[in-house]
Amino acid sequence: MKLFNKNIEPCCAYCQSGTRISETEVACLRRGVVSSAGQCRKFTYDPLKREPPCPAPVPSEKYAQEDFSID
Repeated sequence: MKLFNKNIEPCCAYCQSGTRISETEVACLRRGVVSSAGQCRKFTYDPLKREPPCPAPVPSEKYAQEDFSID
């Protein structure tokens, strides 16, 4: 299983130089306040700033309560 993709699209929200201020703005050490979707040549990927997608919900009609108990 591959945890980190090396071909990450540059995005200020995932950069080492940026700190997220809000959902749409990032405070960059090099460029000041910028859009979180912005990018520049000094992009350095920080995997700890990436938020994983939400897991898919478990279909309730496929499983019963007894499937989740240990007896």
